[in-house]
Amino acid sequence: MKAATERKLYLGPKLRLLRRELGLNQSQMAEELGVSPSYLNHLERNQRPLSAQMLLRFAQTYDLDIREFVSGTLPDAAGGLMEIFTDALLRDIGVPRDEVNEIAENYPGATEAITRLYRAITDLRRLPEAINQAGGHSRTSTALDWLRDFVHENNNHFPALDAAAEGIAGTLPDEPAELFVALRQRLERDHAVSTRIMNDKAMAGGRRFYDFHRRRLMISDRLPASGRLFAAGFQISMMEMEKPIAEIIERGAPDSETRPLLRTMLTNYAAAALIMPYSRFLSAAEEGRYDMDLLQRRFGASYEQTAHRLTTLARSGERGVPFFLLKVDIAGTISKRFAGEGMPLAQFGGGCPRWNAWRAFHMPERSVAEIVEMPDGERYMTFTRAVPHSLDPQAKSVQAIALGCHVKHAARMAAADMLPDQPNLIGPACHICPRVACPDRALPPITRSLAVSQYQRGPTPYPFQQV
Repeated sequence: MKAATERKLYLGPKLRLLRRELGLNQSQMAEELGVSPSYLNHLERNQRPLSAQMLLRFAQTYDLDIREFVSGTLPDAAGGLMEIFTDALLRDIGVPRDEVNEIAENYPGATEAITRLYRAITDLRRLPEAINQAGGHSRTSTALDWLRDFVHENNNHFPALDAAAEGIAGTLPDEPAELFVALRQRLERDHAVSTRIMNDKAMAGGRRFYDFHRRRLMISDRLPASGRLFAAGFQISMMEMEKPIAEIIERGAPDSETRPLLRTMLTNYAAAALIMPYSRFLSAAEEGRYDMDLLQRRFGASYEQTAHRLTTLARSGERGVPFFLLKVDIAGTISKRFAGEGMPLAQFGGGCPRWNAWRAFHMPERSVAEIVEMPDGERYMTFTRAVPHSLDPQAKSVQAIALGCHVKHAARMAAADMLPDQPNLIGPACHICPRVACPDRALPPITRSLAVSQYQRGPTPYPFQQV
């Protein structure tokens, strides 16, 4: 104790951390210690040394071990910081050990902040490995991320809904126009629900509305035939597939915020399965070599509905091509993604400027197909088409639906007939792409250190160190 009190003690950061751990403000702690708030403030700012008498008062008031409190930060904190500062990303700065020790001893909050940031960088460095591991997702904090992970874990395939939808579809006609009439009649006959096509003013800008009290399904006249058919299919699915949908929801155990999102997603899935029954749709896709235009006409679905349905063909013993899907707008915002066989572009990326999918925005209603090669050497076939983002005449944007699969499946598809001979070398996105000397690079990779030289200018303004 004597050795500890012979020198002046400046323990401001520790006092501040102690106060925060106790959940006290300066006035409350000063009152408990019997000192003025200004004196405590000076102690926390290291403007006054901590006297032996004051140290004893702290120890008695808050039951502290004086030796442990005075002895400094545990060695592992300084050691952990030293490991961080010797990382390849920071090694060239040459932070001396005495500075590291001073930070660890006097600034525990800053030490923790640096450690958390380093852990985040370490996780990002592992990202390329995670990209190659299909099914390696973990549940995340937001409702949309939870939903995306849930769909990924189920391979975007829900057998109970497909089976129930096929059971209903077997009693209905195949031809889309006749199917819409039959669905309206089924709603009226079996559920006492009338279907009305309403003008835009009556719908107040909406596309579909079910009036529960009047038992009336209202569909906007802005919707094309595919949209009207899907609206009727959604209503039937909501009423006749309620049990299998509820069972899937209970297995997923979502929270209160995610539950309605999951219910809507599953009902959409069921509606697509009703309009495009699994076995008949897969047979048509295989026979027509996955010709999107042919599938749209045969089932009366939109391009997006058809593309989405192709990502669900994962029935055991009756599988289709394992497609991945991205839905992206002209600003690069991705609003929908399904990862297929773990294609990194669909799992984490989508923003590579070298990807010819962006040309689709300049060629509405035409598909852009190509073979792309990722930095790990794997090749994929992609074909993309721009579609209207909204039926509202005031809307100015369009969105692109990008479908793709591993190149080994390309021969099964009609789109492969228009592929160029050479693959296009792309990456998942600039900030996680390790491809060297890319002339289109817009950002440096966050997992590498920059290696900029004033004497040399390469093909990219962001040269980086190789691992």
